[in-house]
Amino acid sequence: MSIDFDKEIHAHIAVLKSLQKPTGVFTAAAHTVGTGYDKAWLRDNYFMTLGFLETGDIDTVVKTAKALLSVFAKHKDKINWAIANKPHETWQYIHARFHPETFEEYWEEWGNSQNDAVAEVLYLICDLELRGHAVATTTEEKEVSQMIVDYLVRVEYWHDADNGIWEENMEVHASSIGAGVAALKLASQVEWLKVPLVAIHYGEEALRQLLPRESQTKFADLALLSLIYPFAVTTQAETDTIIKNVVYHLTRDRGVIRYKLDRYYNANEDGYSEEAEWCFGLSWLAIIYAMRGEKERAWYYLRQARNTVTSNGEIPELYFSQSPVPNDNTPLGWSESMYVVALQKVKEMETK
Repeated sequence: MSIDFDKEIHAHIAVLKSLQKPTGVFTAAAHTVGTGYDKAWLRDNYFMTLGFLETGDIDTVVKTAKALLSVFAKHKDKINWAIANKPHETWQYIHARFHPETFEEYWEEWGNSQNDAVAEVLYLICDLELRGHAVATTTEEKEVSQMIVDYLVRVEYWHDADNGIWEENMEVHASSIGAGVAALKLASQVEWLKVPLVAIHYGEEALRQLLPRESQTKFADLALLSLIYPFAVTTQAETDTIIKNVVYHLTRDRGVIRYKLDRYYNANEDGYSEEAEWCFGLSWLAIIYAMRGEKERAWYYLRQARNTVTSNGEIPELYFSQSPVPNDNTPLGWSESMYVVALQKVKEMETK
């Protein structure tokens, strides 16, 4: 199968741009969707910047990063309280979901303790800084960036039970620890940030003890792929085991299930055995295999990812188990972005 890489990248970047608000942040899905995905998430915004970052649109990435930093600045009193007192209720943590125009938090009951999402904003700011594209240019912005470092250290991210990437059970999650390690490693290279190196050491120790599991209850989890790309915090042996477990236990025809017995959009009335198939998992595997130079596998998962594109040229959040029916979160920005990255990585692999 031949692919016009540039044409497909352009088309899906256009879909991504349709989700961006004038403030610079992206809604998780279409602005008009009725599922609640018309809101903005820290995590989704980070992963949505990757499509632009990998294809060289730095201006869009910087605009989004500045907007995310503004979200933290708006709530800096709350963050300072958390640094001073250490949160003990989920609502006291930095909220991972916010209004895309006012940057206000949503106060209904939610799994708000998401250390990975906080770390991802820090990672993005520091990544851009080290690439020569400053996001924190004012005194306040630099102070807020330091607050994010202090917050992660204060909550002791290396053994803090949080709601994790999937916003569910309070557990210690490897994906959250890994995001913290990656972010603090980059932050330690930024001259105006102060990072206690012991906090990185604690995170790496905790990862070694927990991996290749995601948590006490999940041994194979789609979230673990984040430790390989974009964060690159796993050893070679850990990387190999994570990929093997995800491919063997979680891959399906139209996506990758998040973990076994996942009840979110589960098609079975009792919530078992018909886990939803998440589209961006296929792109994620294509990205990782392309980066490893495993051409046959990279192409296989890119083709699988391409098959998830709807007749409208959009990529859903997920398809119901063993079904051609997607859920209403179509297009999902995270899915679109990861597909763009997959296209770009396979294109680069072929030109080497």
